[in-house]
Parts: sequence; C-alpha cells; structure tokens
Amino acid sequence: MIKIASYNMRKALGTDRRRRPERTLEVLREIDADVIALQECDRRFGQRMGVIPEHMLEEHTDWRAVPVAARAHSMGWHGNALLIRKSAQVVDCERIELPALEPRGAVSADLRIGGMLLRAVGMHLDLSGLWRRKQAAAILSHCDSAARTMPTVLMGDLNEWSAASGCLRDFARHHRFAATGPSFHARRPVGRLDRIMASPELKIVDAGVHDTAAARTASDHLPIWAVVERA
Repeated sequence: MIKIASYNMRKALGTDRRRRPERTLEVLREIDADVIALQECDRRFGQRMGVIPEHMLEEHTDWRAVPVAARAHSMGWHGNALLIRKSAQVVDCERIELPALEPRGAVSADLRIGGMLLRAVGMHLDLSGLWRRKQAAAILSHCDSAARTMPTVLMGDLNEWSAASGCLRDFARHHRFAATGPSFHARRPVGRLDRIMASPELKIVDAGVHDTAAARTASDHLPIWAVVERA
C-alpha cells in the first residue's frame, strides 16, 4: 500500500501570519506519506525560490523533490511540486502547461515505489470555473496521451466549492474521489477544495484530512491524505 497526500502550504505562511518553513516540514513529517503533492511551494515573484530550503529537505526529511522545476532555485512548476521518498525511483517526470489567464501549471511523475509503478499528478486549478474545466481537460488529455498506461493518482487544490459539478464531474468520469473531507479554512474547515482522485486500477483503502495543532496554524489549508493499493 502507498500513502499519498496533497497540501496547499501557502508558501509556509501560517494563519498566525508568520512564515515558518520548519513548521511546514513538521506537518509533512506528521503525515508521513510516500508521495506528497505540494501547492504554493515557491515564491511568486523574482527567482521564484522554493520556500523550503533544499538543505532542510535533505537533512531533516526522508523526501526529495521530483525534478520538475524550470528555474534553478524553484522546487516546483508554477508552485506545484511532488515530494517522494528518497528510496523511490523517478521513471519519468513532466511539466503540464495549463490554459489560463494567469500562469498555471501541473506536474506529473511516473514513479516506482516498492516495486509498484504509479503515476502521480499534482495541480492547483484556477479560481474561475470555466478555466478549471479547461485545465481539467488538459490534465486528463495529458494522462490519456501518455505512452504507458499505469495506475494514476491526481491530487491538489481544485478550488471547486461545488459538491459534484464543474471540473469534479469531468474528473469523476474516469477516477474515484477519496473521501477526505473539508480542508479549508484550516481553522474552521468547511470547503472541500483539496482533492485526491484515483484511477480504476487502484483501490482507495483509507483517506482523511490531517487536522492537528501544527496543521491548523501552518497554512490556511489542511493537508489531505489517502492510502491506495492495486485493485
């Protein structure tokens, strides 16, 4: 079984208005997932530097970032990154261009984890419902056109407030949603903006929202997680 997670870390800016990347790492260690999709992991302007210093990730965690960044000092692509166990193998990885009024992207990686092949896609979709649906179509098209078919998890901040319409309906045609629950706002979660979806080759064994004292202050989103295995 593989544990996956998604976390909009809000550039490590907590609900107390303090930027503390070490607190973000504390939350990630609490979750202890094999694959983690991060959103808002890089600064927005200038060199778009990764918020979590590379040495902190290397020295204090069991993860490494999948090499999807287009800039030397970034961790991700348009703020999207994938963290994997240092023991996992990256078979392939890609940046996915998304249609948008402002720059948006998603990231994809084909991974070998404990002998299992898994495709992981991380995303942060638009605030506009029209653009979210176009972005969902681009991500699904990317997966459908891949040279190799493999079990796939899609995860991230979808920015979708509806229960089952919009881009959720598009993703649901070929993927199952993990029952994670509300993750936004971290102090009083009412919105299921963050989602994890799995292709039919995978069985979702367990899922939830990571709601701890550290998570409630580290970002305005709570992390979500799911455990999957081959169906």
